Amino acid sequence: PMGSERTEMRKRQMSTTQETPGAAPAQHSTGHRGSNACCFCWCCCCSCSCLTVRNQDEERARRTSHELQAEGIPNCEESPAPTLEEVNAWAQSFDKLMLTPAGRNAFREFLRTEFSEENMLFWMACEELKQESNKSVIEEKARLIYEDYISILSPKEVSLDSRVREVINRNMLEPSQHTFDDAQLQIYTLMHRDSYPRFMNSAIYKDLLRSLSEKSIEA
Repeated sequence: PMGSERTEMRKRQMSTTQETPGAAPAQHSTGHRGSNACCFCWCCCCSCSCLTVRNQDEERARRTSHELQAEGIPNCEESPAPTLEEVNAWAQSFDKLMLTPAGRNAFREFLRTEFSEENMLFWMACEELKQESNKSVIEEKARLIYEDYISILSPKEVSLDSRVREVINRNMLEPSQHTFDDAQLQIYTLMHRDSYPRFMNSAIYKDLLRSLSEKSIEA
């Protein structure tokens, strides 16, 4: 009797073991379908759509940036090498730094190390816009500036307060050379107060000053 009971128990265990693998795939398959359903209904669908929109925005931003540069915003302004007197003058005031192409180039190089070069690019774009007189060109450049530096979708959006943004949105109804004047002044002030003091203590400025001083002594 004991032997028969053991045999019966083994049969039951084998039967249970055989049934379990069959059930496991079904459970795994159901879980897999549930995961896919979740993925396609939320994770994948929403993430993919968001990524698609983001990629399109980034591509548009790169395109408008390229178009804007083609309209006259150079990667680096052409200028003669600065003199020692000019570089010393940059330390006297931010205005003197921004008055010369060499000063703007050096400052822009510093802003690039702080990942805030868009501030200088925006300021330069506004200066370019002020030089235009053709209405259609003004409207096109204003649109590009808005998309490149004002739009919250742009990776190069500059930091502006809500009041200035409201002014820009009103001005964009009829763009002119002065559409971004308030915004340009705010970014100029931001660079003056925030970035300029660090630039004066940066290796970029000090190395340039030392190099010109040494050349002056040798001469």
